[in-house]
Amino acid sequence: MREEIAQALEEVRPHLQVDGGDVELVDVVDGVVKVRLTGACAGCPMSQMTLKWGVENYLKKKVPSVKSVEAVQ
Repeated sequence: MREEIAQALEEVRPHLQVDGGDVELVDVVDGVVKVRLTGACAGCPMSQMTLKWGVENYLKKKVPSVKSVEAVQ
């Protein structure tokens, strides 16, 4: 599952990098994906929307066992 999630994040990453941000996979625990937002995404007030509506939705489509995505520091 971790490999599938990592691959899906590689597909999402260019969309974040266009705006100066990025995402790193930190951990996966019981279907909860923990990521670290970096670059412009780290301080952006819209980062939670990007995380939930963009990253989480995409990961759930690509890897059905994903329950949610959470940002960690």
